[in-house]
Amino acid sequence: MDHPEIVSHIRDKFPGDRVSLDPHAYPDELRMHASPESFKGVCLELHKILSSPVMMLFALDERAKLNKFVINCVFADMKKSRWIIVSMDTPPDKACFDSLSKDIYSASLFEREIKEMFGIEPTGNPDPRRLNLHDEVWPQGNYPLRKDFVKMQDGPRGDYRFNRVEGSGVFEVPVGPVHAGIIGPGHFRFSVAGEPIINLETRFGFTHRGAEKLFEGRPYPEAVRISECISGDSAFAHSLAFINAAEKIVGVSVPAKAAYTRGILLELERMYNHVNDIGGIAIDVGFSFPAAYASIIKEAILQLNEKLTGSRYLKNVNLVGGVSIDIDETGKRALLESLGKIKRDIEELARMLEASVSFMDRVDTTGALRRKTAEDIGVVGLAARASGIPMDLRKYFPGIYKDAKFNMITQASGDVLARLRVRISESGESCRLIEEFARDLKEGEEINVVPELREGCAIGYTEGWRGPVLYWLKTDAGGSIERCKIVDPSFHNWQGLSYAVLGNIIPDFPVCNKSFDLSYSGNDL
Repeated sequence: MDHPEIVSHIRDKFPGDRVSLDPHAYPDELRMHASPESFKGVCLELHKILSSPVMMLFALDERAKLNKFVINCVFADMKKSRWIIVSMDTPPDKACFDSLSKDIYSASLFEREIKEMFGIEPTGNPDPRRLNLHDEVWPQGNYPLRKDFVKMQDGPRGDYRFNRVEGSGVFEVPVGPVHAGIIGPGHFRFSVAGEPIINLETRFGFTHRGAEKLFEGRPYPEAVRISECISGDSAFAHSLAFINAAEKIVGVSVPAKAAYTRGILLELERMYNHVNDIGGIAIDVGFSFPAAYASIIKEAILQLNEKLTGSRYLKNVNLVGGVSIDIDETGKRALLESLGKIKRDIEELARMLEASVSFMDRVDTTGALRRKTAEDIGVVGLAARASGIPMDLRKYFPGIYKDAKFNMITQASGDVLARLRVRISESGESCRLIEEFARDLKEGEEINVVPELREGCAIGYTEGWRGPVLYWLKTDAGGSIERCKIVDPSFHNWQGLSYAVLGNIIPDFPVCNKSFDLSYSGNDL
């Protein structure tokens, strides 16, 4: 069903003035405004038509200007390479909306977030618990993303209620939030009967920094730098998604050389993270030699990043209108020479792992996330592709990837081995794409243009190494941020891990966890 048919279908089901279109939307966006009575029905219908999870669901505080809150729900129309945004208004004196979560599981966490940050009630949501503003330390009645919030006011506090599995022989094993090593904080509460895990309850928010609030009032150059700090191992993907939204608002066309440079750096970020996780999976089953080998490969990629950009983690590169670095002919030669060796090393690492019977035995069938489960809970990105779901923004929102004939990698089994094989294959594909993009770098071409600031709102996006990184921006005429909504793929995928470990034993949790390798900071915001 294409977009005109979608619009006609929605209007037929919801006649009258209950659904209207925004004629000023960008070519890759279709914006609908629904009445409060129709909002849930429209969202359910789009979810059914598009087979898309809720990609974003967030609120705006427009009370000062328009005396209302606004709720936006975003779906991905992969076939048409567009985002469909459904919005509704709710008055301040009755701030609520009909919950989607009983029918669309992927809406649940977003609704809980809206309630704790804005005080807007998702009527009918079966899980009223907070995500980031922990009851033990954050008093009730404080809503930090409201525009009139200044500082936390004292008030009643509470305790977090874990969902417990009860019965003869069932016991709980709490882990975290403090863990060994340097990983982020998260609480994992396992319910086991004998050895198999029968339930995993997760709790996050320990690294909540109020990131979305930090964007408010910032001009673009400052805001770009904040976006690079949302999830440190995805600094380039986050800044690129932010920049994508900003460039749509200001109406700039990025020079070709800048676009290809961004493509190269995005794939280098994907590669060093994939190699890191391949080594992490090896070390979590006690296979230390390939883990050390993977560390050497990762270091080679980070050194290449620094040689090209001055930053091992690709910071201070993206600008609204282009990039700050120029890969000249010398840089291109260094890139391709280093890439050849890195590619051979990754292939050797893969052979090393696949030749070990004991390693393969540990990862094959371990931590399986079936496709139906992944679809039902809204898993995205690499974890989705490993479960057979063909979902990659490089394929469906291709840009420069179209001419490069991007090859999307999928597996069917959804286990640790499948996620490992996706990483290995995607690393090889990234090498090929970088070579393609490098050939298109022309000496002497522009690398950035100066934008004219405008007022507007837009979705920015990119396929980071974990999955889709999404930003929704609203700016004033001076280019300052009024609202920034961020969705890291980890926000969707932590629930996938909770289902993948069921039936496994607790000693297999580390390797299951590493095979997803989700971000605590990207989730907590």
